[in-house]
Amino acid sequence: MIEQYSFGKIVIKGRIYTNDIKIICGRVVSDWWRKNGHRVEIYDIADILKENTDIFVLGKGKPGLMKSTDSLRKFLQKKEIELIEVSTPKAVDTFNKLLKEGKSVSAGFHLTC
Repeated sequence: MIEQYSFGKIVIKGRIYTNDIKIICGRVVSDWWRKNGHRVEIYDIADILKENTDIFVLGKGKPGLMKSTDSLRKFLQKKEIELIEVSTPKAVDTFNKLLKEGKSVSAGFHLTC
């Protein structure tokens, strides 16, 4: 469960992260870097795709500058993994709600722009 988010900072289980993160089956992967910066490609979430997840929540940053690519969206659709791509504040709320409902959910969060 994500306890807090503010621009450039996210708190999970009392630990503060100041770089982008992924959450995979309850495990936090810190310092998430994408090869193409603000574009999320299939290979950027390869570790998530190895797990049994039904929903991928993508926090695009507070104003929402980060985006998934067409190829990632099509790939997720083909694999029947629901993509929820929204600003990071909304993504945090969505992730927490889905987790509380017991859904199989993983996420990637861009903490700034």
